Amino acid sequence: MNVEVLFPEELLLALREDPESFRKKVLIFTLGKLYEAGRISGGLGAKVLGCDRWEFYRLLSDNGFSVLDYPDEELNQEGEVGSEWHRRIQDQ
Repeated sequence: MNVEVLFPEELLLALREDPESFRKKVLIFTLGKLYEAGRISGGLGAKVLGCDRWEFYRLLSDNGFSVLDYPDEELNQEGEVGSEWHRRIQDQ
């Protein structure tokens, strides 16, 4: 089953968009919000867009969506591990 959303032609004219590029942008923004909210997986988003997961993540990132969402404590821990790794590399 597919869902169809209709936009007035005036919107495409005002944005100077062709229907296919506008459709893709609407999909990216819709899927991006759903992904950020934890409602869909990257795999499902990629499948809907017809691309692989890494391309999906790139498209989200290019359009301002957060692809990685670490809780603050995990993000701090990752930063500490990265800093330690960097220090060890420098000491060699």
